[in-house]
Amino acid sequence: MGAHGLLENEPESIDYTVHEAWNEATNVYLLVILVSFGLLIYARKNKRKIMRIFSLPPTVGINQEPNFYDSLQKVRLRQQLEMYSIARKYDQHQQQSQADSVQLSME
Repeated sequence: MGAHGLLENEPESIDYTVHEAWNEATNVYLLVILVSFGLLIYARKNKRKIMRIFSLPPTVGINQEPNFYDSLQKVRLRQQLEMYSIARKYDQHQQQSQADSVQLSME
């Protein structure tokens, strides 16, 4: 009967350890899932900070992409130069037409 009692207790202890291990494993999985959701929310809020960490530092030899405001200033400068050249052409045309009309009136 003593041997029968040991055999009877042994499966219960195995079942108990299996259940205990299962509970611990599920607790670990739940903890991993919660931490993953927390990191996902943090990553969505701080995407730029994270991308700055993983981006490569700019090298000295390679030109970087031009800044938007720099390109905007260049566009404005180009527009001003075009307007200046149009105004100069208009002024020259006006001066020529005035000189022609003066010469015609003198003759």
